[in-house]
Amino acid sequence: MQALVAGAEAFQAYDIALVASDKPDAPGIGWARERGLATWALSPKGIGKPAYEEQLDAALREAGVGMIALAGYMRLLSDGFVARWRGRILNIHPSLLPLYKGLDTHARALAAGDAEAGCSVHLVTEELDGGAVLGQARLPVLAGDTPDTLAARVLVEEHRLYPRVLAEFVTR
Repeated sequence: MQALVAGAEAFQAYDIALVASDKPDAPGIGWARERGLATWALSPKGIGKPAYEEQLDAALREAGVGMIALAGYMRLLSDGFVARWRGRILNIHPSLLPLYKGLDTHARALAAGDAEAGCSVHLVTEELDGGAVLGQARLPVLAGDTPDTLAARVLVEEHRLYPRVLAEFVTR
């Protein structure tokens, strides 16, 4: 999220209309508030997914959001939510899609003996990590890499890739 905020300033192609989270105590919410960005946070616990997504959708629309850029959002969005925002939700995923959809991507790449790893920015569809890939960053898997060391190096590439791809996508 912080890389996307920095990208908004650097690329001048998009604005941050709202920083939203399903974790009210998420550090990113506090960071965004400190910088004067509009925020919204609500835990879905106890209200159920439909009610949570209805409130999220209302907050996004009230803030004038035109595009959603997921960053660290680890909840699956319902098919209905995705349909309402079709073609306007992007996500960053820590693998070279279509490889390793879902979780544990770095451990899976290492277990497969892959020579390279990376990240992908993709459109969100009803299929988990299945939307069109808009951009990728690749890096070599190094001898001695662990899931943690590989994840740290991929994260650096995520921070470079995502703002650039988002800027390119919104200016098409």
